[in-house]
Amino acid sequence: MPPESPKSSGMNTSAPTPANAKSTGLEGVVVADTRLSDVDGERGRLIIAGHDVESLATRATFEGVCALLWGRDDAAVRMALGRGRARAWSKRAGLGDALEATDGMEALRAATAHLRSSEFPDDADIAGAVAVFASAWARRREGLAPVAPDERLGHAADLLRMSVGRTPDPARIAGVDAYLVTVSDHGMNASTFAARVVASTASDTVSAIVAALGALKGPLHGGAPGPVLDMLDAIAVPEGAAAWLEGELNAGRRIMGMGHRVYRVRDPRAAVLERALLRLEQAGVSTPRVALARAVEQAAVGVLRARHPTRPLLANVEFYTAVLLDALGFPRALFTPIFAVARTAGWCAHIAEQRATGRLIRPASRYTGAAPPA
Repeated sequence: MPPESPKSSGMNTSAPTPANAKSTGLEGVVVADTRLSDVDGERGRLIIAGHDVESLATRATFEGVCALLWGRDDAAVRMALGRGRARAWSKRAGLGDALEATDGMEALRAATAHLRSSEFPDDADIAGAVAVFASAWARRREGLAPVAPDERLGHAADLLRMSVGRTPDPARIAGVDAYLVTVSDHGMNASTFAARVVASTASDTVSAIVAALGALKGPLHGGAPGPVLDMLDAIAVPEGAAAWLEGELNAGRRIMGMGHRVYRVRDPRAAVLERALLRLEQAGVSTPRVALARAVEQAAVGVLRARHPTRPLLANVEFYTAVLLDALGFPRALFTPIFAVARTAGWCAHIAEQRATGRLIRPASRYTGAAPPA
């Protein structure tokens, strides 16, 4: 492993911690040098492959961000992703009961584990497969037949088409691309580190992606964009926000979509996704929860500041993820698997970067057990 340096690749020892999570004392330890992304928690800045996320999300497609992260050509990536989706579709009969799982991340982890690395050797093969498996699970969950991929479409368009069963309009496709680009990579988070650990053993990419999916499945990392909608539904009207939020805090429960381990200001991805919602509105797409979401966010900031004046508990990426993905037509049970579809781009890039170092990640531990008899 490279030695520690003053520059962290996205971890901050002074970052706020969610109320139901405990710090391990390991946050902020530099474990890799990376060109892929950097998280500045103090200033609220996310850089992906040399580009601020705010500008990248307004002009790049998912293929474009994959090309940046993987060091490849946009057109070649688009073709490879299409082939990857088609190849995954052809293997669906060999997935056993993976897509029958009630939990989307469990289904995605099990389905991906069925892939043979020799048949899915390319990053785009695996990224395509994750999209196919996520959308097929969502369709089966609703009692509908999975939809075959269309290699001619872009990844965002085909993902939405496979999930909702109809070809989307350009505004919705742009909204999906904005989301996928925004969450494609985010420093050395838990799932990315899990992927790099497996890659450091010289194992295959499929195994590393399965490890990452297992880490993302955990609620302390995978988050809760779906419950943000549950919160908005429960509040119902802007004027009821403060009282409802106070009630949740009095009951010892967290406010969904607020607070982040790294950011001490508002998560920049929340702003990007809020602007993506604005573009949908301007294109005539219905976004019924936007006004309520903004009112609830404002109320939550005030309530949390009164309770925790020294802790910067502001909107994180999950808050507007929920509102955006709902407006795009994705079912809320699919929200975290869709996050995994996007993050596969970053995971694959980190796997390749770690593999190129040729170094095994072998952390040390501190023994706290009993001493043997004298």
